[in-house]
Amino acid sequence: MLTSRAQIVSLTPAAADRVKAIMQASDKPFLRVGVTKGGCAGMEYVMDYADAPERFDEVIEDKGVRIVIAASAVLFLLGAEIDYEAGKLSSRFVFKNPNQTDACGCGESVSITPAAM
Repeated sequence: MLTSRAQIVSLTPAAADRVKAIMQASDKPFLRVGVTKGGCAGMEYVMDYADAPERFDEVIEDKGVRIVIAASAVLFLLGAEIDYEAGKLSSRFVFKNPNQTDACGCGESVSITPAAM
């Protein structure tokens, strides 16, 4: 686990509230956040339930919520903020990521450059 460094990811109050709600309804103790190759822009943000952090994953706590950051995603998500937006017809988590360089037209995939260490 990282210590005495800036937090990898932060949550807005809306995102923290939504994570709390979905985790209360889940039979898994963790929400794991990462990135994967895919989509027309090259990468996609992913969120999934997990039984436990995997080796080298980072566990962060923000606004009373604990989430797991996939080890392979740490440099891509460094400094990102996760928000939650709800509208009349849809709701979704939104990543505000300083490492994101581009996004496809539909907003489902992104281009991300790893943060410099």
